[in-house]
Amino acid sequence: MAITHEEARVLAAGTHRDPFKVLGPSEDGTEIVALLPGAHRVWAVNATDQRELVQRWGDVPVFVGESLPYYRLRIEWNGGYVEEKEDPYRFTPVIGSLDEHLISEGRHESLWQVLGAHPMQHENVPGVHFAVWAPNASRVSVVGDFNVWNGIAHPMRLRGSSGIWELFIPGLTEGETYKYEILTAEGELMPLKADPVGFGSEMPPANASVVRALGKHSWQDGAWLKKRAEVDALTTPVSVYEVHLGSWRREGWHDLIDYVADLGFTHIEVLPITEHPFDGSWGYQPIGMYAPTIRYGLPEDFQAFVDRAHQKGIGVIADWVPGHFPTDAHGLGYFDGTALYEHQNPQEGFHPDWNTLIYNYGRPEVAGHLRSNALYWLQEFHLDGLRVDAVASIIHRNYSRKDGEWVPNKDGGPENYEAIEFLKTTNDAIERTVEGAMMIAEESTTFPGVTRATEHGGLGFDFKWNLGWMNDSLRYFGLDPIYRKYHSDLLTFGITYIFSERFMLPISHDEVVHGKGSLYGRMPGDHAAKLGNLKAFLAYMWAYPGKKLLFMGQEFGQPSEWNYESELDWHVLEDKGHAGVLSLVRDLNSLYRQQPALHRSDSDPHGFQWLLVDAVDEQVYAWLRRGWAGDRHVVVVMNLNPIERDGYRVPFPLAGRWIEALNTDAAHYHGGNRGHGGAIETEPVPMGNEAQSALLKLPPLSVIYFVEEQS
Repeated sequence: MAITHEEARVLAAGTHRDPFKVLGPSEDGTEIVALLPGAHRVWAVNATDQRELVQRWGDVPVFVGESLPYYRLRIEWNGGYVEEKEDPYRFTPVIGSLDEHLISEGRHESLWQVLGAHPMQHENVPGVHFAVWAPNASRVSVVGDFNVWNGIAHPMRLRGSSGIWELFIPGLTEGETYKYEILTAEGELMPLKADPVGFGSEMPPANASVVRALGKHSWQDGAWLKKRAEVDALTTPVSVYEVHLGSWRREGWHDLIDYVADLGFTHIEVLPITEHPFDGSWGYQPIGMYAPTIRYGLPEDFQAFVDRAHQKGIGVIADWVPGHFPTDAHGLGYFDGTALYEHQNPQEGFHPDWNTLIYNYGRPEVAGHLRSNALYWLQEFHLDGLRVDAVASIIHRNYSRKDGEWVPNKDGGPENYEAIEFLKTTNDAIERTVEGAMMIAEESTTFPGVTRATEHGGLGFDFKWNLGWMNDSLRYFGLDPIYRKYHSDLLTFGITYIFSERFMLPISHDEVVHGKGSLYGRMPGDHAAKLGNLKAFLAYMWAYPGKKLLFMGQEFGQPSEWNYESELDWHVLEDKGHAGVLSLVRDLNSLYRQQPALHRSDSDPHGFQWLLVDAVDEQVYAWLRRGWAGDRHVVVVMNLNPIERDGYRVPFPLAGRWIEALNTDAAHYHGGNRGHGGAIETEPVPMGNEAQSALLKLPPLSVIYFVEEQS
């Protein structure tokens, strides 16, 4: 016989280490062995013949009989129900040896095409192929509704030393729920695990993986992708609208693209859309790194959203979280009974701030899992970039840890060499394979070279969030104007390092939660003063070197702190002051796009020059923005005091007529409409280092943009 009584008993107990050795057709082609818990009688059948398989050993649900070519199994289940189905154990492997090799070395850049659950035709039979990495397991089984969640029914095949288990289950289709039942090397059953490379999930709080087919959406964004590959984001306008899709509007986010396009933003950045168990994490504690959260629809729904955005001229960026993962039992933690994705030592593998687990970036398969995940989102969903969350926590072993609570690197320092290498190779892979995609680092320390090319020793990001600018600017604008003259360094210090990296200026979701209030709420004074300060802040931000990011609601001065469980305060747009803020943001984006001086030289010291920086008592500032040869110069003048200044002399870099292109005090923005009638003329009166100057009317709490008139 092809199977012994002992082997049958071990199979039925779910402890056989190599089920394909005994199940299905025997190597010599004489017998068929089937493991079918709950079956009463079984036959092997084909178009011309049938053979009954016999349950040889009492209540052990293993059936053995004479072989039959190209057979199916006819099963009479206990209770009398009869069905005919394919035998999963008669099929050859799907995964090739090259895939195994590349996965083991962490070099497989299309991991999602091999692992996960894929509907497919295998040997001319439709079904679903499952594959998962669990190198220290003694058995892995696929369980789901299709086998009543019985781990004995569908044990998988281990592929050599790669640690990859696979099984093709014929007859299954898209929409099946499933998990993996894993028996550890010590013979203990783990809690059922979701698929680390699953493409779908049940609606939380349910957490089984769901079979989802990739490639269903028919893309129409070829022109966008071609254009994206031809432009350099460094020298083009990048104005990002950051969104939590679930709380933008509660009735749905399908009007979002038109809204963003109308306001002139160049990109939408969505908070993490990877599957996550807890709504209150906003997606920053993901478990399904390859699954778009079902909260907003199916994978093809998100693909269609990105496609529509591209056809409207809007790029889409997603927050990506490769720094940690939650400890939920169905997740990656102790996946196969060992610290597989995380470190064994909690001083390396547990995050004290977030009570989460930290990836072991030094393990090739783990680094490859994450690197391929980044490529997955950029390639399968045509995303235009990833904003990488909490980079400081990734690259520093001592992040948020006291002395004695962290493990130094091999040189005794705090740098996480393995994580740094992971980020470098990921950025290099994206630059090599996804033309025009942006990689943006949320990095909160002075770690050097975040946006320097990897071949020159940097991390290889395209942009870094300027959190120093953000903190200093919010502190300054939050001050009562009476005290601002004592803290002018909060506005001026940032220029001393602004060209050390390629920066993005973020006013993100982090600044409007956890008791911080809204941007409007952080401004001093009564309602009118808050609106004046807010408009001045936004105009200051758009005039400052660096790409822009604004979290939803701040574009109209949302009064309340962001709450992920409700929608934005849309009703406040009935107030003309809040509506004026919205109009200002629309015009700021328009001017930002129109004037190359405001975006071409963000990382070039030639692109910025102070004109007036020492009027500390008045808190009046002026600077010049330059673009390339032939671009119009832009002069920005700020009066950050609630006092109107008429006849205030400001230096200008060139003689001639300057158009008043934007004034935050304009009536259109519900201001006092104090300005210059559309333009000013300079006078040959030297001031500072300039030969020209002009007498200006500076409304209180205002910012004015003057654009050089060219004949």
